[in-house]
Amino acid sequence: MTPAESLNERFVVVEQVIEAASRRFELLKPRSPDELISEEDFNRDERLPYWADVWPSALCLAEQIGHLPARGRMLELGCGVGFVCAVAIACGFDVVATDYYAEALEFTEVNLARNGLARPITRLVDWRSFPDDLGQFDLVAAADVLYEKDYPALVAAAIDRTLAPKGVGLVADPGRRGGTPFQQECRNRGMSIERLRQSPYHNGSVQHTVDLFEIRR
Repeated sequence: MTPAESLNERFVVVEQVIEAASRRFELLKPRSPDELISEEDFNRDERLPYWADVWPSALCLAEQIGHLPARGRMLELGCGVGFVCAVAIACGFDVVATDYYAEALEFTEVNLARNGLARPITRLVDWRSFPDDLGQFDLVAAADVLYEKDYPALVAAAIDRTLAPKGVGLVADPGRRGGTPFQQECRNRGMSIERLRQSPYHNGSVQHTVDLFEIRR
């Protein structure tokens, strides 16, 4: 059984086509994150399957990555189904994709193969026990990861531990409650953070603004 066949057997899978960085990406993803909610997982560590969709913040982040003048090593914190990773690899980055869900890493690998892209290094990572062996990266990226009260400090710490001296962190956030605390956590660690831009998002039923933050040493 191929990896794609395995996903189709275990999930109700749909295809989503997104254009970014002058390229068309065909992605497989679960039909709905709500269908994957597990009471057992939530009771254990408040785990919710947000990985299973391509959120507006990921679109904003991918657009920015597609316009970066330089390439190098990229780490994504919370890769989901692999859309941002796909854009980054198509643009020439060497990518390490991380997520809290093993299923997210499976979808990421399948989606990159579907789009004829190189397979990334994938790692299952819990920010609360962050690994010491990931190394440093020219770009550390994350989309819509500040939705729980503990996450601003954890994400700031992860960026601090993995950002190269002259590297850039990019975090896209749709106005979650952790946005302001995250900025302070970065400054507390001696990193600079500024809002590069605000991107309005409207799809007919959802309307909000995505903030794109840039973090540097």
